[in-house]
Amino acid sequence: MRVFFIGFGQAGGKIADMFIEQDKKMAAQCFRAISVNTARTDLMGLKNIGLRDRILIGQTMVKGHGVGTDNVTGAKVTSDEIDSIINAIDSRGTHDIDAFVIIAGLGGGTGSGGSPVLARALKRIYREPVYALGILPAPEEGRLYSYNAARSLSTLVNEVDSTFLFDNSAWKNEGESIKSAYQRLNDEIVRRFGVLFRAGEVTKMGVGEMVVDSSEIINTLRGGGITSVGYAITEVVSRRTKQQKGIFGGLKDTISRTASGKKEPTEEVLLGEDKSAKIIALVRRAMLGRLTLPCDYSSAERALVLIAGPPEEMDRKGVEKSKSWVEENIAGIEVRGGDYPVDSNYIAAVVVLATVGNAPRIRELLEIAKETKEDAVKAKEKRVSLFDEDIEPLFE
Repeated sequence: MRVFFIGFGQAGGKIADMFIEQDKKMAAQCFRAISVNTARTDLMGLKNIGLRDRILIGQTMVKGHGVGTDNVTGAKVTSDEIDSIINAIDSRGTHDIDAFVIIAGLGGGTGSGGSPVLARALKRIYREPVYALGILPAPEEGRLYSYNAARSLSTLVNEVDSTFLFDNSAWKNEGESIKSAYQRLNDEIVRRFGVLFRAGEVTKMGVGEMVVDSSEIINTLRGGGITSVGYAITEVVSRRTKQQKGIFGGLKDTISRTASGKKEPTEEVLLGEDKSAKIIALVRRAMLGRLTLPCDYSSAERALVLIAGPPEEMDRKGVEKSKSWVEENIAGIEVRGGDYPVDSNYIAAVVVLATVGNAPRIRELLEIAKETKEDAVKAKEKRVSLFDEDIEPLFE
């Protein structure tokens, strides 16, 4: 899948930069990116996105110092300078891309406010789908960040074709400060979504038996709403270990079959059964483990199962059984899947849960936003009341 990333704001820019760093290490490059920000220092800190692809907006309003956590100003600046952003995207070329992905931290100001504005413009101009990869703030980052995230998300979901969410609070280790966790959390994001977004591209390992191409991903996400992603990985067993396992692991079965006069099973059959079971177990771990957004997986309307790893580790039966298991456990009936051959010592399973209907964290954010808005109104009323009390004697 060929993806055009737009890193919006500080968090979005860093993650887009990491996607490009990952892409440069691959045999075939299929990512391109620009970074958009109101803070000059954030743009200068990037390492892999070229200088011409770092777009500073809002100079006349905030002088390159950022908008802080004011996402209303972030939205206004983006609206005022949307043409310069679109021109930057056009200059990088869009004729061969499959999708746009806007990446933003939803708790701040620039990315939180500007992402919905940019998504609306992209949808108006281009035919390719526009997705968002939003990072939800942890509660300890403050109520204002949660309030911004809830306001941004309620608008963003309606502007893009699907919204991938990564919840910082679910991934931060106990006792770990959110600032010290940022790099690790960003690594988790790039690892998971890097496998998904590269699916379908031809590698030196060839093409998979059951290819997951861009159309499979796009069709899975066409229902809109919120998407969560599961991921699991296991180390590849060496060929020598496989041979030992095939001989000794199947010894009892071989003897019983021989004694009964039936044909002795070969090592290839035993290894095939192992591969199938490994893939099924891996997919279950991916879906039942820690998702990018904790949610009730059974409320998903669509799903996609992707297995990435060495070609010899891929197993059609394992993929098919995994898809059937996922189908039995989600609300919808559309489950797509396949493999993606890569030169690696690991096998990875990615499970995309699209159009999720039940995510407690989202309800929590909306409740925080409601309470924050009510408190702000009360505080304003109190200030007005005190002001009236102070000036009333002047007019007596």
